Amino acid sequence: MKICRVSFLFMLLACVLGGMTSCVSSKKMLYLQGADKLHENPQKIESNYELRIKPDDQLLITINSKAPELLTPFANSQVLGSSSSTNTQESTGLLVSQSGKIEIPVLGEMQAAGLTRQELADAIKNKLVEGEYIKDPTVLVRFKGAKIVVLGEVGSPGVKDLPGERVTILEAIGLAGDLPPTAHRENILVIREENGERKSYSVDLTSGEDILNSPVFYLQQNDVVYVEPNKAINVKGSSSLTYLSAGSSIIGVLASILSLVFILTK
Repeated sequence: MKICRVSFLFMLLACVLGGMTSCVSSKKMLYLQGADKLHENPQKIESNYELRIKPDDQLLITINSKAPELLTPFANSQVLGSSSSTNTQESTGLLVSQSGKIEIPVLGEMQAAGLTRQELADAIKNKLVEGEYIKDPTVLVRFKGAKIVVLGEVGSPGVKDLPGERVTILEAIGLAGDLPPTAHRENILVIREENGERKSYSVDLTSGEDILNSPVFYLQQNDVVYVEPNKAINVKGSSSLTYLSAGSSIIGVLASILSLVFILTK
């Protein structure tokens, strides 16, 4: 009888320890679950995705022509021509006002917010031709200092430069050093300002369908990405306290079961 009781108690101990070590399901840690099915139903990629210019953006605008002498009026600190202008624009950029406009020398005020880089470049080019300033201009518009912010339970939180116009939320997580085991992967918050409104979106990184179909799969300048800690983190996100608490619980359970074993085998 004692042997049966001891065997039962050791089985109970094994179950308890097994349950505690597997309390965090692997399904809550894996990214893009279900994305392996894309080979059966390929998802069409939005090939024409481009960032839209917003108020407070900084733009770098370059104007060139086969006739360099025509560029003199535009060769200054705001719009770069091919003459010996300074590189002030490289450090300051051309600021888009709160009303969404930019002031271009000679051409005057132009609407920029809401346009893509190419659309603004085409608008500037048309004005140059229509005003007979330059017959064959080449105009290039670039973003200066476009950034996002990644905060919370990530490897390296902070302000991140956008390396291009097609930056996904997965790339942003990678730029921030990925997520530690203490991060909540099922509810990533993205805060975005667009059309004069502030909106928030929730993304489940464990769901391939949710990520790939999310309106914030491609991030925009000034987006804020926040990763909350999981419920195991109770005080200031300290993982050491979590491990200490878990260790104390295991020791307590072991002590209780061993006490019962000792009593029943006497």
